[in-house]
Amino acid sequence: MLTQAVILVGGLGTRLGERTRAVPKPLLDVGGKSFLDYILDEVSRYPTIEKILLLAGHRAEQVVERYDGRTWRRASISVICEPTQMGTGGALKHAAPKLEPQFLLLNGDSFFDFNLLDLAGFGSAAMVRVALKREHPGDRYGRALLERDSVRRFLAPGTQPNGPINAGIYRIDRRILDLIDQLPCSLEQSVFPRLIEMGQLEAAVYEGFFIDIGIPEDLERAQREFPARMRRPAVFFDRDGVLNVDKGYVHRIEDFEWIPGAREAIKLCNDRGYLTFVVTNQSGVARGYYGVDAVHSLHDWMSHELAETGAHIDEFQHCPYHEDGIVEQWRRASDRRKPAPGMILDCFDGWPVQIESSLLVGDNSHDVQAAVAAGIAGHLFKGPNLETFIQPLLGNGRDQEVAVGVSPL
Repeated sequence: MLTQAVILVGGLGTRLGERTRAVPKPLLDVGGKSFLDYILDEVSRYPTIEKILLLAGHRAEQVVERYDGRTWRRASISVICEPTQMGTGGALKHAAPKLEPQFLLLNGDSFFDFNLLDLAGFGSAAMVRVALKREHPGDRYGRALLERDSVRRFLAPGTQPNGPINAGIYRIDRRILDLIDQLPCSLEQSVFPRLIEMGQLEAAVYEGFFIDIGIPEDLERAQREFPARMRRPAVFFDRDGVLNVDKGYVHRIEDFEWIPGAREAIKLCNDRGYLTFVVTNQSGVARGYYGVDAVHSLHDWMSHELAETGAHIDEFQHCPYHEDGIVEQWRRASDRRKPAPGMILDCFDGWPVQIESSLLVGDNSHDVQAAVAAGIAGHLFKGPNLETFIQPLLGNGRDQEVAVGVSPL
């Protein structure tokens, strides 16, 4: 289970000239906030990522001041400062006491939009799995030569005009530290060639928006494009009857049974670039059948189950209120209880949702009414397989416009 993301924020950024003389490259402003903020927003979407470690070098004090000790959504952030420029491998070696057995490693000056949990490669024994962007123009990028899932060679920039490029995101086993025996050390130049010889460098190829702000032209492009590209369509799932078999007030793990294709449907949404939410009425809390802690515990368990298939839910929303409840704290009407749209609207407020392309999947008319009230499409699911049901409803992520309406009942 991947619980840690490590982000390299120590480069000098020399190609950006005066822009990075006084500011670390990942802290440059893009659309009103730092480039690193966008990466933190993305990484913290994944509920199993509990710890984010920033490896700082150039102007490290600014990284410490802005981020050390903060919490980003559910993840806690800490910063380790290099005493001198140590290279990408050296930075990992210096941070060794803080590294988990497996972790995600990301460059702090590039952004690649794909399902990060898919890179975990469950069942893979490779020491490193690298995310490759399938095609990206420009001769400043080296290209990767593959044999099935294994990297056989990295070509130098300018050698070949097309082919997949290294996007600077890796799933790494901590054993890699044994190969870093001299400082400074570059992962790309010193360690990866050895991994290729050992057959320990695998790759996964993804589509998706990619940008590296290392040169002025791409930094300017980020200013123009980045904020709008962060808006995503969303899929809202009802829970009981859609993700799990509705046995009546399900709140215990031992009573939970996944609907066929539910985990695969969620991963499909993740892979297509959709935000994914659960919006569920939980009047059993107001009725005294179970407490709010039971709801949270079950949703945490669901998150870990999903992570094992490379899937995740961005946020679980639940409504514990009911006007006929017996628990006074929860006995009232609520605009968050479906068919009211409150839970959906709260997601609109907290996330960069592309509303016009979003949709909801529920199993009764209250779900559909909530979707219509929020201005998104509502679809009724009656089985048998959720993945098969949702596949034709999805477009190509944020670039697809879904007509707002209601599916036939």
